[in-house]
Amino acid sequence: MREAFGEKFDVPAGYLDTAAIGLPFARVADTLVDTIAHWRAGALQVTDFDADVVAARNAWAQLVGVAPLDVVTGASVSQLVGLLAASVPDGTKVLTVHNEFTSVTFPFAAQQRRGITVTEARPAELLSQLRRHDLVAISAVQSADGFTVDLDELRAAAEAARVRVLLDVSQAAGWQQLRLHWAEFVVGAAYKWLLAPRGAAWMAVRRDVLADVVPQAANWSGAEDIWSGLYGLPLRLADNARRLDLSPVWFSQRGAAIALPWLAGLDLSAVRQHCVGLANATLAGLGLDPCNSAIISLGIAAEAAHRLVQAGAAISMRAGRVRLSFHLYNTMEDVELVLSALR
Repeated sequence: MREAFGEKFDVPAGYLDTAAIGLPFARVADTLVDTIAHWRAGALQVTDFDADVVAARNAWAQLVGVAPLDVVTGASVSQLVGLLAASVPDGTKVLTVHNEFTSVTFPFAAQQRRGITVTEARPAELLSQLRRHDLVAISAVQSADGFTVDLDELRAAAEAARVRVLLDVSQAAGWQQLRLHWAEFVVGAAYKWLLAPRGAAWMAVRRDVLADVVPQAANWSGAEDIWSGLYGLPLRLADNARRLDLSPVWFSQRGAAIALPWLAGLDLSAVRQHCVGLANATLAGLGLDPCNSAIISLGIAAEAAHRLVQAGAAISMRAGRVRLSFHLYNTMEDVELVLSALR
């Protein structure tokens, strides 16, 4: 058992795979176990989860620096990006970076029959190509290698080129301080750095572009008054971003309602310093330059990667390289485990 920032984690030594699956702190896991016990005993009602959806939405908004009224609740990044992809005009030109995570790009690529194109650019060339496109869709932190976008530069360049911005913060929210009210669209998943169960995701839609997004999955939870919107026509959706809500995955929302408010209440500059410090310490021990990200990518031989696993490290292979990711529950013990295995 480890303690980090006041919460307890059953995290094993060497768990360096938050970029794939974040681990809950004990209070989140215990709450879910208790909820399942109530479900099993027939002691739950559907309205029991309403407050969880609100709490998770509010906390995610705080974590990314937007207003709660501008936040959509969904189940996955690709589902939410799919709403945008199905709503952009025919012939829209989308710009992304080479090897971007497919939940960001596939929903647009699947709309090619409408003349929508998706162009990949090298990170160094992205800003210079903005003017030839209508939308730039990119992760704030790249999943494969931890490359971090300079958000101030992106904002300035996008505003100058009058290009809309879609940012995926799934690998950033929870360890980075974010103020993204300026971006037209911001999307993120719960189950990585936000330490909540898979099945919850959110998307901020700037108010001036909300009318451009079609509620393709319109349902009762997007109604102005949820519990009076269960039956019959006419269509009566909320007049804010909640009109795009997917019917919530209840248990995921309950876990998120514990994890996200806690994270939002932390000093995220201290969290970032902790995570990046461990990542840079690992690189320094290997004689490599710092990356200033919580995710690092190592081009090491298969035999060395095998030694890491044998030593007890939980890692991922991404884009042909070993990916390590450090969160607030990691310590120098994990760094030493990696260095000992690779020396």
